[in-house]
Amino acid sequence: MASDPGEGTVSTARRKTGTTGHTAASSRSHVPAGSGARGGAESVDPAELPVRPGEEPWTAAEVAELHDELASDLLRLRSEIEASEAAIAGLMRDSNDGAGDDQVDAGTKNINRESELSLANNARDSLAQTERALARLEGTGFGLCESCGKPVGKARLQAFPRATLCVSCKAKQERR
Repeated sequence: MASDPGEGTVSTARRKTGTTGHTAASSRSHVPAGSGARGGAESVDPAELPVRPGEEPWTAAEVAELHDELASDLLRLRSEIEASEAAIAGLMRDSNDGAGDDQVDAGTKNINRESELSLANNARDSLAQTERALARLEGTGFGLCESCGKPVGKARLQAFPRATLCVSCKAKQERR
């Protein structure tokens, strides 16, 4: 199954509508998330965000909540990556002290190291997705399916703000 960079699932557990959808081109310019050049959530015009037919338009409060959620995810993921990298460094340092280890000890060290590497990679993928979603929210393209160009759906974005595909395009992708 092919992986979509905007649709991954990431384990964060660690040890320790009445309008018609619009797809009008947005006049907002793209500025990378966190650049400070734009005002964040307050710079986003909720009326410019697309919605599916039958959904209520976005409100400023909903956009601000979505923006805050993405921004807090950035901070959390960055600290998670730092913690994972520190743990990996410790595991790599300890793996060199394997003199006298039996096969079970060596296997346990390998499993711990691989598990920590997997957690770090998942966090990096999620960080990239979150940065991209925040940049799209502050720039252009947020809420539009990258495959068909139709609105992703307000409810879907509220549940999974990093979504880049509408439900039908995501279903097609998963069938492949």
